[in-house]
Amino acid sequence: MPRHPDALIITDAAVNITPTLDDKVDIVQNAIDLAHAMGVAEVRVAILSAMETVNAKVPSTIEAAALCKMADRGQITGALLDGPLALDNAISPEAAAIKRIVSPVAGRANILVVPDLEAGNMLAKSLSFLAHADAAGIVLGARVPIILTSRADSLLTRLASCAVAVMVAAARRKSAAAAIR
Repeated sequence: MPRHPDALIITDAAVNITPTLDDKVDIVQNAIDLAHAMGVAEVRVAILSAMETVNAKVPSTIEAAALCKMADRGQITGALLDGPLALDNAISPEAAAIKRIVSPVAGRANILVVPDLEAGNMLAKSLSFLAHADAAGIVLGARVPIILTSRADSLLTRLASCAVAVMVAAARRKSAAAAIR
C-alpha cells in the first residue's frame, strides 16, 4: 500500500466462508508460514474484530482471545499474536496509542486475521480499489500453493500472485530438505 510501511497479509478473502476456531488455527499458522516464506523477520498477527475488548455477544472477540491463548501455549507458533483488535488499532500506532493498547502487535501488525470471508474479501478489495494497494492472491493449506486471482485483478496482481506462490514453494522445499538431513 502506498501509504503503509509494511506489506500486509490478509486472511481469508476467498475460500473459508465461516471458519471455525479449528479452521482459524490452521489459517493463522498458514499465514505465519507465508510471512516467513516471504522473508518477514518479525511476524505480528492481529486477530481482527469490530472492537478490541472481549465481548460474549461478539463471537469474533472470543475466538481472538482463544487464538491468542493457543499461541501462548504453543499451539500456534512463529509469531506474536494479539486480539481482538479493531482494524485501526491493528495497523495504526496512533490509533493504538489513543486507545491505550500496549502490545508488540498493536499498530504494527503485518498479518490481519479476519473473522470470515465477507470481511476478508471486503477488506482486500477496499485496499486494492480505494487505497491503490498492490495485491497477490494465493490459497494455502493444499499440497502446493494455489494461485487465486479475481477476474478484475490487474496484470501486476496476477504476476505478484505467481511470485508469492513460488516463494512459498521454495520455502517448503527448503524445509523438507532440512527435515531429511
